[in-house]
This record gives sequence, structure tokens and C-alpha cells, in this order.
Amino acid sequence: MPAIGPGKRKLILAAGICWLAVAASCAPITVWSEKGIGGPARTVQRDIAMKPAATEQRDGMAALPPADTGPLQISIHDARMLCLEHNRSLVVQRLVPEIQQTFEDQVQSDFDPVLNLETAVGRTRGERLEDSESRLTAFTTDTLDGMISLTRLFPTGATLAVEAGTQMEDASYKQRRLQSTRLGLTATQPLLQGAGRQVNLARLDQARLDTRMSEFELRSFAETLVAEVENTFWDYALARRRIEIVEKSLTVVRQQLRETEELISVGRLARAELAAVRAEVAAQEQALIEAQARKETIRLRLLRLINPPLAAVWDREVEVIHAAAAPEVVVADAAKHVTAALRRHPMVNQARLAIQRGDLEIIRTRNGLLPVMDFFITIAKSGYAHSFAAAVEDLDRDGFDALAGVRIAYPLANRKAGALHRHALKSRDQARRALENLCQLVEVDVRAACIEVRRTRQQIDASAATRRLDEEKLRIETEKLRVGKSTSFLVAQAQRDLLASRIAEVGALTDYLKALVELYRQDGSLLERRGIVAPGGAPTDE
Repeated sequence: MPAIGPGKRKLILAAGICWLAVAASCAPITVWSEKGIGGPARTVQRDIAMKPAATEQRDGMAALPPADTGPLQISIHDARMLCLEHNRSLVVQRLVPEIQQTFEDQVQSDFDPVLNLETAVGRTRGERLEDSESRLTAFTTDTLDGMISLTRLFPTGATLAVEAGTQMEDASYKQRRLQSTRLGLTATQPLLQGAGRQVNLARLDQARLDTRMSEFELRSFAETLVAEVENTFWDYALARRRIEIVEKSLTVVRQQLRETEELISVGRLARAELAAVRAEVAAQEQALIEAQARKETIRLRLLRLINPPLAAVWDREVEVIHAAAAPEVVVADAAKHVTAALRRHPMVNQARLAIQRGDLEIIRTRNGLLPVMDFFITIAKSGYAHSFAAAVEDLDRDGFDALAGVRIAYPLANRKAGALHRHALKSRDQARRALENLCQLVEVDVRAACIEVRRTRQQIDASAATRRLDEEKLRIETEKLRVGKSTSFLVAQAQRDLLASRIAEVGALTDYLKALVELYRQDGSLLERRGIVAPGGAPTDE
């Protein structure tokens, strides 16, 4: 095997350096960490689909009817799942994290390698002065330039460029054309402004934080939507029950009207007693009309929320399946719910991420206060000959060029960088104060929700007792009327009281269920309690 000369060794070394530079330019960069500033990299789950957890059990047996006619029978579980699958507002909101993630890719592209290709062909025709004869002679020069380079920015701020170029010049006043080739490597490293991984990855970390903030925003929207669906479901159940109560009460007062007319006909009551009974019948009919209209309004709102994929959906009657008794729920101390809310509430987590984002902005703007001081070095091999192949062969010779230096630049006033840094400091301080205010608001809302849960739970027993007493009062007044010891007005008044107490008893149960929903929404546990998996489930670090 022939020995390798010193020229070839230099050529092989230069080619090896270029190959390593190209390989490094194509390698991926892991830049994201849990806190956004340093730390081990982690994989961020981008699944924003919402689905019941594996342990979720159906609390109803209803299913959508296969035909496009007939009532739509749904349980509270069905209402939640239909909403999560088909609600159009949620469909729009689900796209926000995906859209936000595109900004991560935009910032990540700053670290992608850039391939540049350039070629140019030219011809120059002119006159030149011949030294020997002192006269002008026409000439023509043809040129061909070609260059290819691969450049990449690294998280440290360094820029690495690998370049290869060729140049040909063929002049009519020269006997042979001249061909040159060049293979070079240029590296630039900032020493002050733009130096360091934290500074160069700050924008990418901020984009990551923005995506996580959008995930918590989606979770907050989903919790509010689920709460609205459940509240509307219970409002609709109450509206249907109200109609049943009013219809039953109307049947009773109509029967009372017939009995009153019979007692008047036999002379046991005066005709003046008839007006009070008729007025009560009219009032009950009016209450029935209002209850039916309210039920229809809530039905449309419920259908809009669950948006079932059925034909003529707005004309479909809805029948709800639900338990008639209050659930056995043990509500913890308010302080425990407050602790959970300050850890899991989506808005609180968004505020914490905003502070982290402000910390990254301070890193960027503080670095902008420094002067520009870049160290650069260029190493290249060149070859010269009368043809391209010979010029490449000439790279084996000892000829090379090297350049190293420092570039310094600094605005004397530097007011823009100073203003940006002050803005970042004030914005972070504002974000911290906003978090403190938000935490206080969340604590007040959670404590108020706990009070409401206790109040509505006590109202269930109290309203039941009131309803039983009103039933007894009506029974007594009715018996007294039949023996002539009461009036139709007192009986009608007792009937109205019983109607109101029956509606209040059902309303107390509905209010209790809605109060539980609001408490779970305020402490950030609603989706988890309902077995729904959504983005933003993992709280941020405080």
C-alpha cells in the first residue's frame, strides 16, 4: 500500500471535520424540560381527546334510539359523553393546543440545518490596455461560480457552517482558463450576548409553556362545559317534575271545584265560595303553561349542549333517567378542598406557568443588555488548476487559509434593551401578584361552594318536613270545608302552599346536586370524579 503523504493527510482531516459537522447538523436536539429551564428532558403528551377512564361505570342504562323518532332517553352519564363527543364549542376549543403547538415547531426551526446552493454564470466583454503596445484590445471573460453550504445554529449560540465552492474563469487574453476549488469550515461562538443554552432555548421553552397553558385552558373549558351540562340536566329533570306536580295539583283543584259546586247545589255552601276555587283553578292552569314553556326552553339548551347526531334533533322530546334520592356524599372540610383547588385548579396552574414564562423573558432581556462579542474562526483548503478535476486534486497540496477574530458591537445608549428588561421585570411582578389574587379568589369561591353544599343538603330534610306539614294542613282544611267549618279561600291557600312546598322539595334536591357540581368544579376535581381524561391533568410545580 503506498504511503500517505502530508498533503493527503491534511485533506483527509479536513474532510473528516466537514463530515462530523454535517452529522452534527442533522442530529436532533432535545431542548424541553419539565420546568422549561434546564433539567432532564421529558416527553409531553399531546393527546387532547377526552374519554371515560377505564374504571368509569355507566350510571344509566339508556341509549340513543336507532330510529329518528321517539323520545331521546339519556342519563347524566349519557349527557356528559354526548357533550364531550359532539359539542361544537368544545370541538373548536380542542384545536387551540394543536394550533399553539405549531408555534413550537416554528421556534424549533431556528435550530434546523439550512442548506444553501448558489450558482452563477457570467460573461464580460470589454477592452483592456496592452502594456507592450499601449493600445486597447477587446477581450471576453466567461465565469462560472458554484457554492454549497450547510449551516446550523446550536443551543449554545454557536453557528457552524460547512462550505464547498468552485470558481472558473476563462479570459480570451489568457492561454488557458483558471479553475479553483475551496472546502472550508466556519464556526462562530457568541461570548456575551447570545451565549448559553438558557438564552437560546428561552423562546422555545416559552412556546412549550404556552402550549401547556392552552391545555389548562382547554381543561378549564371542559370542566365548565361538563358542569353546565350537568346543571342543565338537573334543571330539565326539575322542570319535568314541576309539570308533574302542577298537573297533579291541577287535578286536585278541579276535583275540589266539582265538590264545591255540588255542596253549593245542595245548599251547604254559599255561592260566594265558588270564586276562590275557580281562581285557584285558573292560577294552576297558568302555572302549568309556564312550567311547560320553561321545560321546552331548557330542553333546547340541553340539546344544544349534548348535540346528538340525530335528524330533526330540535323536535325530539327528551326523557331523563336519574336517581330520585340524594347521593350519599361525604364533603370534606373546606380547608382540604381549598388545598386541592390551589393545586389542581386550571386557572391557578395557568397563572403559575405565566410566572415561569416571565422568568424566561427576564433571562432573554437580561442577556440583551450585554454587548455583542463573537469569536469566529475559518479554516479552508483551496486548490488551483486549469480544470475542475485538477483543482480538486490540488487540494492535496499544502495550501490553506485560516482566519480567526472577534467582532464587538454595543449600542451606546442601549435604551431598547433596557426598556425590554424593565418591562419583563414588571410583567413578572404583575403575574406573581395576579397569582396571589387568584388564589384568594379561588379560596373564597371554594369556601362559598362548601357552604352552599351544606345549606342545600339541610334544605332537603327541611323542605320534606314542610311538604308533610302542608299536606296535613290541606287535609284538615278540606275536611273542615266539607263540614262547613272552613272556606274555599283557606282551602285554596293551603293548596297553593302544598304546591309550593312540593316544588321546593324537588328543587332542594336539584340545588344540592348542582352545589356538588359547583364545588367539584371550583376545586378542580370535576373531570377526575367523572372519570374523564383531559389535558392539564398534571399540576405544575409551584
